[in-house]
Amino acid sequence: MKAQLMLFAGTFATLLAIINPLEALPVFLKLLEGKDDAEHRRIARRACIYAALLALFFLIFGNLMLRVFGVPLSMVRIVGGIILMKIGFDLYSNPSAVVEVPKGSTGAANVAFVPLAMPIMFGPGAMATLIGMTSVVKHSELKVLTFVAVVLAIVLTMWVTYLCLISAKRLMRRVGPMGIDAATRIVGFFVSAIGIGLVFHGVLEALQTYGVIAAGKQLP
Repeated sequence: MKAQLMLFAGTFATLLAIINPLEALPVFLKLLEGKDDAEHRRIARRACIYAALLALFFLIFGNLMLRVFGVPLSMVRIVGGIILMKIGFDLYSNPSAVVEVPKGSTGAANVAFVPLAMPIMFGPGAMATLIGMTSVVKHSELKVLTFVAVVLAIVLTMWVTYLCLISAKRLMRRVGPMGIDAATRIVGFFVSAIGIGLVFHGVLEALQTYGVIAAGKQLP
């Protein structure tokens, strides 16, 4: 049970750092410029639901997709780590970058799904992280509890993101551009560190799988 609690906390912290709701605030306000608070809440709710469904899809069917394409989970950890490293470096070096809004995304449904749910909330980094989580569930002795811990972490992450989005105006006034810039740089640093950790564990798991080194204790 202790391992599942640690997994829940780690998954929540990782996903929240990757999504980084503070970075989404300026884009969210720009997309809904001129809309009332009720519309802000509605779009924020739909975007978080879409992102949560995407996360659950890749968590449940990620392993199946890997089997179809013949990709081992260790390689997903390595690639996911590299993606997270790049995202982290980009956040750290260019925190003021704004996600480009696709042309034609003027409808509420379009805005909630693209670009809010994807790629702002659920991008390559979150996708790779959740597919990598399938290896944790697969190797766990308590698969159901492990799966529930990851799902609860996803739900809590989206709930926190929702609270940030519906409070976007107040947060922007209190934190300000400089505060968001500093927070984004800090998040970028830790996302890069998480990515390096995934690469290390992925390489170690691959070496054990192919018999280069002796298999020891199971990876967390």
